[in-house]
Amino acid sequence: QVQLVESGGGLVQDGGSLRLSCTASGIAFSNYVMGWYRQAPGKQRELVATAGSGGSINYADSVKGRFTISRDNAKNIVYLQMNSLKPEDTAAYYCNARIGTLVPRTYWGQGTQVTVSS
Repeated sequence: QVQLVESGGGLVQDGGSLRLSCTASGIAFSNYVMGWYRQAPGKQRELVATAGSGGSINYADSVKGRFTISRDNAKNIVYLQMNSLKPEDTAAYYCNARIGTLVPRTYWGQGTQVTVSS
């Protein structure tokens, strides 16, 4: 059974920092593209950052220079270090695992809430 379990969300002031963690089980973690997405109330889920199995990293323009994604393949964990947080970063953050291109297989975590107060 595949499980992605996020942790590390919470309430932080404008300019603060948080680190999210996602622990995966039931998958060959190192083979998967791991990513973080977020969804604010009334908005569509959007990509925040991805870390590929070969080391490639991708960020949404809105978080470049402030967020850092990293992965520990030995521990099956992907992290999202979030610095200089802004109120517009407030959202539920979801961990994602994806493998394959033509017929991708995708798994989601349950989400963790991040709230940035002004």
